Amino acid sequence: MTHTPVFAICNLDFYYGSKLALSKINMDILPRKVTALIGPSGCGKSTFLRCLNRMNDTIPGTRLEGEILLEGKNIYAPDYNVAELRQRVGMVFQKPNPFPQSVYDNVAFGPRVLGMVQNKAQLDEIVEQSLRDAVLWDEVRKDLRANALGFSLGQQQRICIARVLAVKPEVILFDESTSALDPIATGGIEDLISELKKDYTIVIVTHNMQQAGRVSDYTGLFWLGELVEFGPTEKIFTRPEKELTDAYLTGKMG
Repeated sequence: MTHTPVFAICNLDFYYGSKLALSKINMDILPRKVTALIGPSGCGKSTFLRCLNRMNDTIPGTRLEGEILLEGKNIYAPDYNVAELRQRVGMVFQKPNPFPQSVYDNVAFGPRVLGMVQNKAQLDEIVEQSLRDAVLWDEVRKDLRANALGFSLGQQQRICIARVLAVKPEVILFDESTSALDPIATGGIEDLISELKKDYTIVIVTHNMQQAGRVSDYTGLFWLGELVEFGPTEKIFTRPEKELTDAYLTGKMG
């Protein structure tokens, strides 16, 4: 059974000024699966992730060659609506970054800005559902007016996930989003990712190979700006085709 990819990446090269950071990346990201990107620091994983919702556009002197197709349309075409792209492709960052305002206002931010609701009742419903989907509602329902920065890091990260969910994205990008968390909070986010993939396409960047093994369906190994190997996670971890992949996974390299 073949799925049409959500993202099709074709011959992607990416430059910071004159420095080639990503070279000839080809990859399909399939719907309602978790794709993990692994590899040593500075190998291009996060740069690649930020290409998927054009976050790199904010960095002066960057340029991209090749194509990234989101459901068949090139997101780097001159007439592509970047605001719409970032609504469809949400991002959860490495360090929790809730706004210094209430839990409610954090989650309500996107729907308000995008004009997604007609009235307060609709907004209340979106906030509650997003917090439920982030498995946080029961912990914060009595504290919706409390400042989001007053919660634990694990809770703050889930507030950020609820904020992404509130604008009804299709894809969620997680950029090492558990690296600042303790093991219990990390486990909570991993469980949440497994739950969210029923409804969303998910791409994670992680330094933690065990995490990639636990939560992902597909894994790609990046090395010095190239995609060394990409395939089903179980195959990559048990029967890699490339020596470099095997060396990285067994700790001999990187």
